[in-house]
Amino acid sequence: MHTLTRQLAHLLRTQRVATLATLDTNGLPQQSLVPFAIDAEAPALVILVSALAAHTAALAREPVASLLVHEAAPSDGPVHALHRVSLQTSARLLDPTDPQVPRLRQLYLQRFADARPITELGDFRFVRLQPQSARQVAGFGAARSLDAEELVQALVLAGTATEHPGD
Repeated sequence: MHTLTRQLAHLLRTQRVATLATLDTNGLPQQSLVPFAIDAEAPALVILVSALAAHTAALAREPVASLLVHEAAPSDGPVHALHRVSLQTSARLLDPTDPQVPRLRQLYLQRFADARPITELGDFRFVRLQPQSARQVAGFGAARSLDAEELVQALVLAGTATEHPGD
């Protein structure tokens, strides 16, 4: 497996919040901060959205989104080479009765145990973000484009691997 794929899996495993970009009713980008979980079984990213949120309406209207995940910026020092990935995804809002929901709720709660109360509210829904392509920047001179197949490898590794010293 490519070293950058392992680094990408580590980034997705260790960062829990991303910037979600959707299109508003005028076709303009809008961004939201979203916690995300990783579904390694059916490789995708999983978010939980409120029916009241603008991004939920945007995803229902136009089921595409971009998700930016990046490592935390240091309080001092250089920031231009932070490891980051911008994922282009297709989105699927799941009906609460969808048979996938219990498993996705469990995955989400493994990462965000404190979110249990909102997963039980009627106006929140899970969304599967299926990566189609991505652009990874792992530092100066370490950038690449990824296709869906390479992203599946990274998601499976991110969702199944445990942290090891040196990861």
